[in-house]
This record gives sequence, structure tokens and C-alpha cells, in this order.
Amino acid sequence: MDLVKNKTFKGERPLFGIENTRLENIEIIDGESGIKFCKNIECNASKFYGRYPWWHVDKSVITNSYFAEESRSAIWYSNNMVMKDSIIDGPKFFREMKNLKLDNVKINDADETFWKVDGLKLHNVLLHEGTYPFMFSKNIYVDGLVSDAKYVFQYCKNVEIHNAKIETKDAFWECENVVIYNSELNGEYIGWHSKNIKMVQCHISGEQPLCYMNGITLEDCTFDVACDRCFEDSKDINASIIGSITEIKNPISGYISADKIGKVTYDKYAKEKLTTIVIR
Repeated sequence: MDLVKNKTFKGERPLFGIENTRLENIEIIDGESGIKFCKNIECNASKFYGRYPWWHVDKSVITNSYFAEESRSAIWYSNNMVMKDSIIDGPKFFREMKNLKLDNVKINDADETFWKVDGLKLHNVLLHEGTYPFMFSKNIYVDGLVSDAKYVFQYCKNVEIHNAKIETKDAFWECENVVIYNSELNGEYIGWHSKNIKMVQCHISGEQPLCYMNGITLEDCTFDVACDRCFEDSKDINASIIGSITEIKNPISGYISADKIGKVTYDKYAKEKLTTIVIR
């Protein structure tokens, strides 16, 4: 493998088309498309300031590196990538990719990050600020996520999440086949219009969660007191709730059990009333 070490690059496409190369302590300070149409690249202890520095790269590993705010839209169309122990300050990272793995990565502007990624693995990742991360992504595995970005996980398929703390709004909309374990989901309107969602030992807070859904399973989950109008127009519910739930509104079908239920509301807009509701 060739070695490029202790170098600074600028201008247009300075490392275009390189293959089988290790980049050690390099900087790309300005310009565009510093690393493009490349293959089999290792990169360590490097800094990126120019725009679009990492496009169309197949098979790469990035470690201990920094992507500045100016490096917006930095990593697109790049398959088979691993990133570890790195910091990202730019928005709109990771688009149109396959087989992406992040381990111990901090993303300080998560705006429009992880769009249309197929095969995403996250371990100990922090997402801060921004909107709509994970849009249209699929085959996602997460173990350790802290996020305060808004509108996370929309239009996603085949998602498994462990040990997450998510502060958000309108999360998990229009999703299909999602399982969430041992996590906190704090935000309004969680799960709307989604299909086949399972939550195990999770805590849910925020207004009107889990509505307009088809297939929702809860195992030993808890609800914050602010969770009102839960399950509206949802069907095929199988929910076991620990503690109390403030309000259940217009569920269509299924089974809901809890230690305490504040109230159950069926208004004039209610559809079929085929839900069994049990206070244990």
C-alpha cells in the first residue's frame, strides 16, 4: 500500500483516482473533491476543510480524523466504509451509500445526514442538531446512540436499535419493520403511519405517540405522564405497559394492558372498536 504522509492539499481533485493508499496526517484545506473516484483507502489523523472531499470511494477506513464545517456534503456515493474515533462538524454527510459502519463518532451538525444508506451500523454515535437524519435508509443496526436531531428515522426499513437516547420530534414516521430495545424516545408524534414496530423495555414521552400505525408491539414499556391520545387509529396493537398511561384514544384493534389507565376515549371519529383494554 502506498503512503502519503504529512501533506497539505488544496485546489480541485488533488488526490483524484488514487488506489491502495494510506493517508496519514494529511490536510485538505480548500477546493473541491479532494478524494474522488478512489479505491481501497486508509486515512488516519487527517483534517478536511474543502467541500465534497470524499465522493465515489469504494472500500475505505477513516480513523481519528476531523471534518470541518466547511466540508459540507463531504462523504457521498462511497460504499464499504468504516469510520472510527472521528468528529464531524459539517452537515449533509453520508448519502447514497452501501455498507457504512461508524464506531465512536461525534456528528455536531446532523442535518440531512444518512440519506439513502443501505446497510448502516452505528456504535456509540452522537448526533447533534439538524433535521431529518436517516431519511430513506434501510437495513440499519444501532447499539449506542445519543441524538437531539429533529425528525429522525423517517421512511426507513428494517431497523434494529439498542441503548439509544433520542430527543426529537416526529420520529419513526412512515417506517417499516423496526425493533427498539432498552431506549428512551422523547418527542412528539412518535411512530405515526408506520408498520410493524416493536419496542422492548423502552420509555416513551411526548404528545400523541404511536398513532395511525399498523402493527405495534410493546413489551414492558413505560410512558411519561404527558403521553396523551395514544394509539389513535392504530390497529393490530399488542401492548404490555408497565405503570400508567394517561390517555388511550380511538384504537382500532388489538390488545392493550397497563397497571393504570387515566382514560380511554372513543369520539365520533372513532373507527372499529375492536381493541381489548385491560387494567392489571
